[in-house]
Amino acid sequence: MPTSRQFPRKPFRFGVQANSAPDRKSWVDLSKRVEANGYSVLTLPDHFTDQLAPMPALMCAADVTSTLRLGALVWDNDYKHPAVLAKELATMDVLSDGRLELGIGAGWMISDYEQAGIQYDRPGVRIDRFVEGLHIIKSAMGEGPFSHEGEHYTITDYNGFPKPVQGPHPPVIIGGGGKRVLTIAAQQADIVGVNGSLHAGVIGPDAIATMTGEVITDKVALVADVAEAAGRLEHIEMNIRTFFVSVTYDRAGQVAGMAQMIGVEESMIEESPFALIGSPDHMIETIQARREQYGFSYVIVGPDELEAFAPVVAALAGK
Repeated sequence: MPTSRQFPRKPFRFGVQANSAPDRKSWVDLSKRVEANGYSVLTLPDHFTDQLAPMPALMCAADVTSTLRLGALVWDNDYKHPAVLAKELATMDVLSDGRLELGIGAGWMISDYEQAGIQYDRPGVRIDRFVEGLHIIKSAMGEGPFSHEGEHYTITDYNGFPKPVQGPHPPVIIGGGGKRVLTIAAQQADIVGVNGSLHAGVIGPDAIATMTGEVITDKVALVADVAEAAGRLEHIEMNIRTFFVSVTYDRAGQVAGMAQMIGVEESMIEESPFALIGSPDHMIETIQARREQYGFSYVIVGPDELEAFAPVVAALAGK
């Protein structure tokens, strides 16, 4: 079975995934601190919960920074027609001077659909629609007009405008926890995010059970298999969004407390790629080891860890 050692050892880069801010000043301050602390990317999710809308928030961040890349983890294909989404994303890339990362997915959070009155189709239908949507977005950003006649969308002689600064399109990031989405990601994405399985539509015990090192090893091997068959192994950047992060010199105590809070064995927290707990030096060693084991070179943390995690960023970014 292929291992992550088949992925090229790409330089480390780091991102922060934020959700909200009480006002413009706070959001501007957060955006500037992300850039000043050496992070490469600022992302937001795309949900109907208590978060800022990603497009205007990210454009605000672009206006007050100069190098920070921007994106969503990830835009939900079901919330906008892909031709509309393509136009807005291309505009973001133009107005940010080519700093957009194009995260796109099939949608999974059932509460979004229920609250907004959007039909929550079975996963296969949502993924089919997402595949068509991704094709439309890429085609709209490409040169010249195109047409598409699929099961879910029909496009006739459409020439998307504006065209993004980053050609043929901004780097596409697709995150997945299931076999089909990870296969699509390996075939079509520039950046592949490996997640727990979210088929239940919520982050609960079932999803957490799929965040173990053993499960992620199998998922990474699948991505490597598919990417190698498609001749894309050298092209892909592997990403993980860590959820259980604590910079501490009491690692044992933090692991025990986090395991109790989540309701899992301490050993799961110890070896899960979604957990980073320990001193900066311990984290540096852990992240380096995980690049060797899984291929992960693009690591995202939450805003609460922004400053405490910065020494790790300073030690590893670009290396």
